[in-house]
Amino acid sequence: MTGRMFIRIFSPSLAARTWLVSISRKQIRPLRTLLKSRSQISLAVCTGEDGNISFRVSENEVLCTPTMHCKGFLKPDDIATVDMTGKQIAGRKPRSSEVMLHLEIYKQRADVKSICHCHPPHATAFAVAREPIPQCVLPEVEIFLGDVPIAKYETPGGQAFADTILPFVSKSNVILLANHGVVSYGESVERAYWWTEVLDAYCRILLLSRQLGGGKHVSEAKERELLALKQEWGYADPRNTEEFKNCDVCANDVFRESWKEAGVERRAFDLPAHSNAAANADQEALIQTITE
Repeated sequence: MTGRMFIRIFSPSLAARTWLVSISRKQIRPLRTLLKSRSQISLAVCTGEDGNISFRVSENEVLCTPTMHCKGFLKPDDIATVDMTGKQIAGRKPRSSEVMLHLEIYKQRADVKSICHCHPPHATAFAVAREPIPQCVLPEVEIFLGDVPIAKYETPGGQAFADTILPFVSKSNVILLANHGVVSYGESVERAYWWTEVLDAYCRILLLSRQLGGGKHVSEAKERELLALKQEWGYADPRNTEEFKNCDVCANDVFRESWKEAGVERRAFDLPAHSNAAANADQEALIQTITE
């Protein structure tokens, strides 16, 4: 059994029947490492029984965490296996109730191998307030995340909930879920989790800087330098495509059209002074003042 790990697990749908699932060590190690770590608990991104993690092992098989279990104390044989319809095909514990969200992302993104969903407090605060994530503030966030969309609210668990990410999944690797939390995804378990970690740290910095009088934005010229580096380093960003080549790179232009349906509105954080959108907003406010 060199290079292979055999896990004995039981299918609830087939009662006493035993499934022997063979998973390569390369596939299971990152999931096992993440689940056994305490990093998510200590960072309070996954409290109690919150959140779920999945890993795609084949075209029609996905490993996922079970429902109603603390993610910091799971063992490898606690993991459930589902097919791409959401049917549990193996595992002694019931699969996550939100697995349909994961499966929809896998269906839309063939490059994605792992998905992390949780409720990190600082990022989730933006999701609850439905406040767009400011751009042109931190270089690392511009390189790794870009414009972060906010999907409209839907009751968690069903296909309608899973469908809320459809307008955004091809253009971003992390999505805020209104009044709910965050879902992020990538080519490995670590990478999927990193995007959430980066986002929550950024949201915390934004909130702290606001207490100091507010953060400052980088200029549009400097932002375009970052976008050029992003493209050079192989990170996709809609702002580097033909569709958004003339957009306001600091004004959340990529996902702005979705704001009305999701109830997203800028309240707490101002646009950069150099932004075209900021100038237009000032002009509209002046016109309204004059005409009232």
